[in-house]
Amino acid sequence: MFDFSTQVRGSAPGRTWDNWTFMFTDEDLRSSIVASLLLALFTVVLMVALLVPTMVWVRLRVPRVSRLIEFLCLLPLTIPALVIVVGITNVYSWVTYVLGDSPLVLTFAYVVLVLPYSYRAIDASLSAIDVATLSEAARSLGASWFTVIVRIVLPNITGGVLGAAFISVALVLGEYVFASLLHFDTLPVAMAALYKNNGPAAMAAALASMILVALFLIGLTFLSRDRHKLGASS
Repeated sequence: MFDFSTQVRGSAPGRTWDNWTFMFTDEDLRSSIVASLLLALFTVVLMVALLVPTMVWVRLRVPRVSRLIEFLCLLPLTIPALVIVVGITNVYSWVTYVLGDSPLVLTFAYVVLVLPYSYRAIDASLSAIDVATLSEAARSLGASWFTVIVRIVLPNITGGVLGAAFISVALVLGEYVFASLLHFDTLPVAMAALYKNNGPAAMAAALASMILVALFLIGLTFLSRDRHKLGASS
């Protein structure tokens, strides 16, 4: 991919970075990159804000509905993305009417898309700690539920939250079906349109996206390793 995106087209051999600089000079592609990065950020924030308090509350107060919550979170895996898009098209007509036609409104749909993977990552971390004992100790010292979740539980499940976050980023940056059928210009949609006219530039954008996701995953590995070292030393 790198070789194809840097080759000089024509009879003269050589290398060029024009296809890579095209990502920053072309207004449409640059705006789609910014939109996808913001979508990834908002999706992660909303996913964590929804899942972590809900899963902690269920474990502490209503453990009987934990299977129901798991079923609901894993349900998007059993439904094809195309079917989900068809089902929410009418809903999104109202969403865009109220919030505007910015690609950022895809955040709500992407949260549904990443729920199965995020749930598994966070659930594994919660299962590794004694949430009940930690919360009871904090509550006995006068901590509010907000303090329990943010300052007691969340630091102990950082690895799972980071794993869920990076998986969500990878999914959002590569998602095409939702954005295309709902007519929003995100990075995958822009790359698909660009490939029809400028294949090398589209290949450069695709490789840059893959490198970014790989760096996120490598960062997760080092962060998890540092967390384990810190826990062992303490």
